[in-house]
Amino acid sequence: MDHKPTASGSAPPARPRRRWLWIIILLLVSGLIILSLLLHGSRQGAVRHHARNGAPGDMPQPVAVQSVTKGDMPVVLTELGTVIPITTVTVQTRIDGYLMDVLFTEGQHVKKGDLLALIDTRPYEVQLEQYEGQLRQDQAKLDQARRDNARYQRLIRQDSVSAMTAQDQEYTVHQLEGTVKSDQALVDNQKLQLVYCHVTAAVDGRIGIRAVDKGNYITAGQTSGLATLTQMQPISVIFTLPQDQLDQVASRLREVGTLPVSAWNSSNSVRLADGSVSALDSQIDTSTGTVRIRAIFPNEDERLFPNQFVNARLLVNTQHNVVIVPSNALQTGPKGQFVYVVKSDNTVEARDVKPGITDGQRTVVESGLSAGDRVVTDGTDHLRAGAKVTIPADSPQHADEAGHAQ
Repeated sequence: MDHKPTASGSAPPARPRRRWLWIIILLLVSGLIILSLLLHGSRQGAVRHHARNGAPGDMPQPVAVQSVTKGDMPVVLTELGTVIPITTVTVQTRIDGYLMDVLFTEGQHVKKGDLLALIDTRPYEVQLEQYEGQLRQDQAKLDQARRDNARYQRLIRQDSVSAMTAQDQEYTVHQLEGTVKSDQALVDNQKLQLVYCHVTAAVDGRIGIRAVDKGNYITAGQTSGLATLTQMQPISVIFTLPQDQLDQVASRLREVGTLPVSAWNSSNSVRLADGSVSALDSQIDTSTGTVRIRAIFPNEDERLFPNQFVNARLLVNTQHNVVIVPSNALQTGPKGQFVYVVKSDNTVEARDVKPGITDGQRTVVESGLSAGDRVVTDGTDHLRAGAKVTIPADSPQHADEAGHAQ
């Protein structure tokens, strides 16, 4: 007898369970596929990155190179110097008196002989009149004594006067001649005082800030004076030269007579003026082991200012037809300085060199290199002898494409 299950039976339906089971299986399979794809893509990216960049020791390293050249290299000595005027004058009065007028403007350029200040002349004019009166009085006495002496000389020839009287009169004439000469000196001196009342410029130059105002009583020889007058054109730069380089400079001066020198600002970035050196100091400073040199500059534009610190570049000589290499190509090793030379197979060779003089950017190489050699100037950090290199500058198009790809 068959039994039919009722609607309220306890057995669960089979089809919903199978449906959920298949859904879970599908979800797990999909997750595994997605994870596999992600891992495969990551491996491919790593492979591509490794293939593109390579290991530092195995892949060629990009570097910058420059060719070694032959040319002229100037021998330049750079020393710190100070701008010193050739002439500096403290404008002073040579007499005492009240300052009646100041006729210059602070910072004004004046010429030699220009009137700068005026001192009260009236006391000296009165004194001059007094001396001139005394001179006229003594001159009249001298004229009278000369006439009497001439008369006595005639009488003594006639034996009409004693020889003593005639001789005394002659002595009187000599005495009055001395008096008149002394009076004349007083007059001339007083005229000179009147000239000194007019204070004039001693040299061409630029006058500084006024130290005394009009109306003050000034005296001769006061320390500050009226102002300071500085010669600006030409002007000099004094700098020191180490005694080790003295023979080189002195020998060159004896050969050519003068050496060119240029003045640069304190940061050594702007060229201010050009001049020349014609003489060395007469002795070496034992405390510093240096000798002083004065260079003369026309200073027509007045870019050199008194007491300014400058860098003096002295051109001593010029080496011709020498091997020149960029200074940033020089490396320092246990044996001294060397450079990396790029060979024809794009590998580098470490070559020892003997450097000579340098101007900061270029260096003379006395041995170890020839004109045309290509040396590495950038990218030397991880280089070693025999390493393979690439030179992006030789194929800029490929370098740009690689940059865009990255």
